[in-house]
Amino acid sequence: MNNRNAHPEVVTFGESMALLIAEGGKGLEYTSNLTPSFGGAETNVAIGLSRLGHSAGWCGRLGDDPFGHRIYKMVRGEGVDVTRTSFTDEAPTGLMIRENAAGRSTVYYYRKLSAASKMAPEHLDEEYIAGAKILHITGITPALSTSCAETAAAAMDIAKKHGVKVSFDPNLRLKLWNVKAAQKVLLPLALKADYFLPGLDELKLLYETESMDEIISKLSELSAVSVIKGGEDKTYMLENGNLSAVPYYKVEHVVDTVGAGDGFCAGFLAGLLRDYSLEEAVRLGNLIGSQVIQTVGDWEGLPSGAQIERLLAGKMHVER
Repeated sequence: MNNRNAHPEVVTFGESMALLIAEGGKGLEYTSNLTPSFGGAETNVAIGLSRLGHSAGWCGRLGDDPFGHRIYKMVRGEGVDVTRTSFTDEAPTGLMIRENAAGRSTVYYYRKLSAASKMAPEHLDEEYIAGAKILHITGITPALSTSCAETAAAAMDIAKKHGVKVSFDPNLRLKLWNVKAAQKVLLPLALKADYFLPGLDELKLLYETESMDEIISKLSELSAVSVIKGGEDKTYMLENGNLSAVPYYKVEHVVDTVGAGDGFCAGFLAGLLRDYSLEEAVRLGNLIGSQVIQTVGDWEGLPSGAQIERLLAGKMHVER
């Protein structure tokens, strides 16, 4: 789709980092092999949407370095529009390294002062956002720097100005900031959202309560439809004060839970684009998330539209 004049259905922006994964279930201290990839909540969602047959655009800042150019080419290769993504020689592409040792996944970040942290409101293309149906933002971007927080808020304001729906996943990352700092930025952003997509554990931290009743009361103050991920075997939906739930799709083998929330968001947004009911959009999100957790990697397990159709039809893959 990479046409400068293109108007994707969904526009998103944020940091995508180079990723190195330790092979063989060994810790980084002992492995001799690192598998290269990349990851970022927003690129994960954009790729998920593209694989499901929807147009998505990702805007970001990458270092003018081999990692940055690799990410750009791979995201573009997944059919995502990257015409508003730019390179800078003033800062490097962020890097994360992951190990899965003794059944525990640990991520080490090298992202301070990364190219993405230099994003500012002037990097936004108002016409590009205005041409979308949905703007999707996560709370990771505003955690990177003050200018990134200003950019996220400005993008939401542009979307609201032009009647573009705003989807917001707070994606709370305590390695980037503490809860108090996150509350000051993320809660005001939630007020701008049309669709608020938090995890239950995130809400307990942001609202400083373990009470589901108190959480629902706080969410009811928002104008957004709230979709709460990470409930006990179900995803909750709160719309106009009415709480309901959709059960998860259970899988036999969970390999890697990283990226499951982004997969959910991709499926949910795809459902909205298809004019599904809220319940059916959540159900599609749950199904996409269930597929992601069966593959190692941030985005590699995101299914295609054809794979989802086969799953829904109950057709299993048979190796002959």
